[in-house]
Amino acid sequence: MDKKVTVIGAGNVGATTAQRLAEKELCDVVLIDIIEGFSKGKALDLAEAAPIEKHDAHLIGANKYEASTGSDIVIITAGITRKPGMSRDELISTNAKIVRDVTQQVTATSPDSILIVVSNPLDVMCHVAYQTSGLRKTRVIGMAGVLDSARFRAFISMELNVSVENTHAFVLGGHGDTMVPLPRYSTVAGIPITELLSKERIDALVERTANGGAEIVGLLKTQSAYYAPASAAVEMAESILKDKKKILPCAAYLEGEYGINGLFIGVPVKLGAKGVEEIIEISLRDEEKAALDKSADAVRDLLKKLKNSV
Repeated sequence: MDKKVTVIGAGNVGATTAQRLAEKELCDVVLIDIIEGFSKGKALDLAEAAPIEKHDAHLIGANKYEASTGSDIVIITAGITRKPGMSRDELISTNAKIVRDVTQQVTATSPDSILIVVSNPLDVMCHVAYQTSGLRKTRVIGMAGVLDSARFRAFISMELNVSVENTHAFVLGGHGDTMVPLPRYSTVAGIPITELLSKERIDALVERTANGGAEIVGLLKTQSAYYAPASAAVEMAESILKDKKKILPCAAYLEGEYGINGLFIGVPVKLGAKGVEEIIEISLRDEEKAALDKSADAVRDLLKKLKNSV
């Protein structure tokens, strides 16, 4: 294949991301992990499934970054995951070191790549990757809003007993408890959910969306979500690889948009071959803008914690 994507971290999120990339025949895939043999075993297992799944993507597992040379996209999933009772914020110091090291390595071998950051706390890890890589802001993107919006869409579908294909949703802000689901921009077959559900039910879905990751951690006990995060990262990668120019909510670096400056936070962006090709500014009501500002402040506070921990 003429496209190459490297996935850093062969845990549940990384391995599932590699699987979805290969089975969609989007690219050849390199899976890298520091544990000896781990990524090689998973890549071989996925390669042996290829005759059944009917794809010709090549999968390589490696411990060294040389295998990633020339990647079009690098998806960073490496880092420790949440346990029950933990917030994403508690991962900050450990995962910052991991993301910093990973970014140094992959930008040395693939200086023209686009980085998709999945590691938590997401918005802060985007800053780490951006500052470490030296890449243009358009080439460092965080996977947050796509996942959060998918969760909101799933809950809307369950609530109304309609096809998920009819649902559309927007979730802005930081990837955490202060995320900002926007019900009036969320629709079923073009009908705003504010016309289909009571405020009480909408508020319940919004709250469940904000706590979506924690709900899964609580159920799984020893690990966090990985199917939906992997799908979200792959949707972003597909839009870039195919230059589809999809409008997706992603963590992007803002320089004045939405009145926010010098911060990665979730907003609608146009994703194409160049990465973030446009930041879409939608009209927000006062209470929506206040919620987005609150979310931005939470990301700034995390950045301060990171600086103080270094």
